[in-house]
Amino acid sequence: MTDDPLVDRDLRLSPTSGQGSEIGDFVGFAVERAGQRMGTIALRHEDRTTMSVRWNLGNDCDLQIGVRVVGLAVAHAFTARRSRRVEARIPIDRDDDIRIASICGLRREGIVRTPGDGADRVLMGRLADDAPLTSPDGFIAILNAGLPTKRVIGQGVWRDSLGRILLCELTYKKEWDLPGGVVEVGEAPAIGLMREIEEELGVTADVDALITVNWLPAWRGWDDACVFVFDLGVADDELIDRMTLQRSEIRAVHWCDPALIRERATAATIELLEALSAAPLPPYREAPGGPAA
Repeated sequence: MTDDPLVDRDLRLSPTSGQGSEIGDFVGFAVERAGQRMGTIALRHEDRTTMSVRWNLGNDCDLQIGVRVVGLAVAHAFTARRSRRVEARIPIDRDDDIRIASICGLRREGIVRTPGDGADRVLMGRLADDAPLTSPDGFIAILNAGLPTKRVIGQGVWRDSLGRILLCELTYKKEWDLPGGVVEVGEAPAIGLMREIEEELGVTADVDALITVNWLPAWRGWDDACVFVFDLGVADDELIDRMTLQRSEIRAVHWCDPALIRERATAATIELLEALSAAPLPPYREAPGGPAA
């Protein structure tokens, strides 16, 4: 392990303390620019393959200087310290530090919750064998990791010969809802709906035309979501008798007329089905409570 400072033109990281290599040891540096101390940065051995990085460069440090400083430390962890992973846990309100870490190649991996009044932290990490930042694959990986995700749900409108609509009585909420569920990553909404029906109801379904995409605002602790609502056609009279319910999620299923829907369904489902009964729905709509309400 070298004790020489790390240098990038006018920047220098000078070792200060804790140059050990055991788990829990810190490797600290003073950050100097043009001979003037401007802050500190430290690496910590989290385990045999992982080091964490944290820094304090003051409020006057611009983005490019911060990138150069953190970049030196990350490179040192991979080369001189032989780490296989470098990670940072950055307070969620420190946008500049999150951007610095991203430019240095650390991908956003999730949110670490903090007890009490402390700010939650963004977990960011980079592996030694990640694609180089200068390559197309590396650039795309960084952008993709930082982009927001949107929850997608597939639901189906299944009618019987009397025009009633199938609703599921769920174990985890008191209101009834249309059959379906959350679409998995990399799964098409129609395929996700068919999978959920087979898993939860034990029958197969033929997905017909898309009725609408219904945007739902955040509700009762659930994040906002886009619901792809498909027409499942008219079922035969024996459909419910053939079902094998997944009892951990589905308590029962019911054919529901408009009165029962208004009495038992979720507010979003009531609004959707009443709008559908009144007129054909547009290809995209926003449930009441959203920006267009």
